[in-house]
Order: sequence, then C-alpha cells, then structure tokens
Amino acid sequence: MSENITKKPMTMIQALRSAMDVMMEKDENVVVFGQDVGYFGGVFRCTEGLQKKYGTSRVFDTPISEGGIVGVAIGMGAYGLRPCIEIQFADYIYPAYDQIVSEAARLRFRSAGDFTAPITIRTPCGGGIYGGQTHSQSPEAVFAHVCGLRTVMPSNPYDAKGLLISSIENDDPVIFLEPKRLYNGPFDGHHDKPVVPWSQNPLGEVPEDYYTVPLDKAAVFRPGTQLTVLAYGTMVWVSEAAARETGIDAEIIDLRSLWPLDLETIVASVKKTGRCVVVHEATRTCGFGAELVSLVQEHCFYHLEAPIERVTGWDTPYPHAQEWAYFPGPARVGAAFKRAVEA
Repeated sequence: MSENITKKPMTMIQALRSAMDVMMEKDENVVVFGQDVGYFGGVFRCTEGLQKKYGTSRVFDTPISEGGIVGVAIGMGAYGLRPCIEIQFADYIYPAYDQIVSEAARLRFRSAGDFTAPITIRTPCGGGIYGGQTHSQSPEAVFAHVCGLRTVMPSNPYDAKGLLISSIENDDPVIFLEPKRLYNGPFDGHHDKPVVPWSQNPLGEVPEDYYTVPLDKAAVFRPGTQLTVLAYGTMVWVSEAAARETGIDAEIIDLRSLWPLDLETIVASVKKTGRCVVVHEATRTCGFGAELVSLVQEHCFYHLEAPIERVTGWDTPYPHAQEWAYFPGPARVGAAFKRAVEA
C-alpha cells in the first residue's frame, strides 16, 4: 500500500461501510442485502447511504428469514454475483446454519470446482452491550469447525475494512463476525470508564480507497517476551489492558482470521516466550480456544515452561443481569497471566 494514500478517522462501522462502498463501486456484481440494511441502513447503520447511492436492485431489504437470505445469496454466488449479506445479530444466524454448512460450504467440493459460493456473511457478535442471551453470543467455533468456510473476526477499523474487502473478493464463503462492542471504539473491559473513540487510536486511521488485509495472517498486536496471548476481537483489547495493569510483558497475537489460521505466527511467538494464554469471549467447552490449546501443545510442547491457560466466557447463556461476571475482563485475564508466569 502506498505511503501517501489518504487516510481518515473511521469507526469500525464507517470502515465496514467504506469497504462495501469501495467494492460496490469496483465490481457491479457485488450486492448487499439483509434485514433493514436498505432504507434504514442497518440496525447499527453499517450500510447507511448505500441504497441511495447504488439503488434498490443492489442494496435491498429482505424478509425476516435468515435461511432465505443465505439461500438466495448462494444461488446468486453460483451464478456470478458476489453477495455481501447481513444477519442482523449472530444470535439469529442459526436458522441459516443448514444453508451455510450443507450448501455454501460444500458447493465447490460437490461440483468439482464448477461452482463456488463467493458470499460474505456479515454478522455482529459478542457482548458488552447488555444485550442478554439473544444479542450477545459468539458462535465462531461452530463455523471454524466446518470445512469449506472461512471465519474472520477483526478487532479494529483498519483490519475490518481490509479484511472485508478480501472477504468479498474471495471465492469461498466467509463468515465475517463483527464484535459490536468495538463498533465505536476500542473496549478494554472496563465498562465503568468513559468510551474511548476510534479517532483517538492509530488503528482508527483508515485509507479511504481500496486495500486488503490477508485472510490467513495474524498480527502481532503487542510485542512481548514473558508470555504469548492468543486472542481475537474484543479480547485483544482486554488482553492489552491486562498486560498493562499486571506489568507483565505479554506478546498479544491478534488472530484476525480463525480459519485459515496463521499457525506459523502462533508457533514462533510461543517458542519465543515459553508460555501461552488463550482468551475468548465465547463459552468455554468446545470453544475455539480448545483448538488453539491443542495446536500449541502439539507444536510447542518442548518449549513450554508452564501449562497453557485459557480464559473464556462461562458455559451458560449470556446473562443480562450478570454481564460483567460472564465477560472475561482484565482482572480474570490478568490472573491467568500471573499464573502462567509464576508457574
């Protein structure tokens, strides 16, 4: 990317909208649809203004039928379009699960490469907004488990735009999970402190034009020497707060793409630090962290100086009244850091 490219402060909402705008202008086959994404501009306003600019045949509202939304997108993709669709909340993606798993993920394989499903499914995920059990879930593990899908979760506006452009251009179906608590600013888990806007963070400076971020490359979010933290989405910022508050020199790896996974960056970091903490907001049992722990164990066993720690949500529905007891905050993450370095 050219150094003299024009950048401007953007929230994650604005960055995602910019990505769709750039791609719709670049490729007339890109279409956007979902519940309330047209005239209303989306429940979080991520698609605001796109229908007015590109018309109702390229940006349109759909009935409340997640299976129908994804099914239509698969058919469009098979015949040459590139749908970027929105499921209003990740909690409501399950009615479309059969279409995603049995059709979109299998189409390239079952047709011996004659057809693909180049669809991007955007969906807000995660808690921290008092959304309760039906507006706070993090279902990334159920998609990372499925062959034929790519699963992505950005942690900042810069990555969000670049990853979304890469997703729209990709010929495979992409589950693009957006941590809604990060839409308007980085969130470190301290809900009782004022919100910090993205305009005050370097990662809120986003190029206005086209650029991409690879779908298979993690980022070293914070270099460190004492332990490796594997995180993604909101937990990247919570982990940074935990490192700051404990004084532990943690190297934080922002996975960005859960699948394909950048195993090379993970292994290099853990071999360097000898300790590893895995952090995610989703429920603990069979969460994506279990896969990360297994991979670190397989590839870094003789370099580990302590047991791998895992900090996650609890194995319960996301509670409204006890939001911050469920949410893996800096105190819980910091305690895991201390256990890892003191072991």
